[in-house]
Amino acid sequence: MLNVDINSVSIVDEVTSKVILQKIKFDIEKGRVYTILGKNGTGKSTLIKSLTALLPSELYKASGNVLFEGTDLLNASEEKLIEIRRNNIRYVFQDATNSFDPLKKISYYFDLSNISPLKIEELLIYFSLPSYKKLSALHSYELSGGMAQRLLIVLALLANSDILILDEPTSGVDYAVMNLILLKMKNFVRDNDKSVLIVTQDINFALKSSDQIAYLSDGRLTKFFTPDKLLNSPDDKLKIFINSFKDVSNASA
Repeated sequence: MLNVDINSVSIVDEVTSKVILQKIKFDIEKGRVYTILGKNGTGKSTLIKSLTALLPSELYKASGNVLFEGTDLLNASEEKLIEIRRNNIRYVFQDATNSFDPLKKISYYFDLSNISPLKIEELLIYFSLPSYKKLSALHSYELSGGMAQRLLIVLALLANSDILILDEPTSGVDYAVMNLILLKMKNFVRDNDKSVLIVTQDINFALKSSDQIAYLSDGRLTKFFTPDKLLNSPDDKLKIFINSFKDVSNASA
C-alpha cells in the first residue's frame, strides 16, 4: 500500500545542509499495525511528516520516493497531496490542539465529516468525551490536551482513511484511555482492512498494539520485527536498547 524509500531528510538554509534522517526504507501493508519506536529528538515526527510532504520546503529537503498506490508523494502536486491527506492518509499529531482552527467551533469538523450525529456520538461515548451537542458548541482552545487528542482520533476514524498515522497517541491520556485507543486501533485495522502507523517511545503500548515494530536511532530505521522477535532477540545491543525504552515507559507511567 505504502512503499517508503527515503534516501535522506535534511535541514537546509541558504548556506548549509544537515542530514537528520537517512536510508529509511519500509513498506506498509493492509491489515496491520506498525510502530516506530524512538526517543525524544530522534526525528519520529519529522519522519512521518516527510511521508506526505508535510515538512516546510524552505526548511527541509527530502530525497527518495514514497509511493502510495502508484503516486510518488515526494513529487506529487499540492492538489494531489491534499486529496490523499484528506481521503487516504490521516494524521493524529501529538500537539492535537494546534491541529484545529481556533476560530472554528467543533461543529465545523463534525459537519465536515458528513457522518450522522448518532455515529459520531457512539465514538465520543467510547472515548469518554462530552456529548455531540456539548462539543459542537466549543472551540478547540476550550478542550484539554487529552480531550483534543481523543477528538482528533475520533475525527480520523470517521474519515475511514486507508492509513492512520498517530504521533505519541498515549502521551496525553491515562491508562484506561490508552487501552481504549489500543482496542480501537486493532478493531479499525481488523474490521476495515486498514493500516495504522504509530510513532512513540512507549514500548509497552507498542508491544500490546503492534504487529510489526522498528526503532529509530541516530537518523536510521531498523527493519521491522514482530513483538516476540524484538523482545527475544539474542543481540545484546538490541536488548540494551529495548531496556532503555522500558525505563522511559515506566518513568512516564
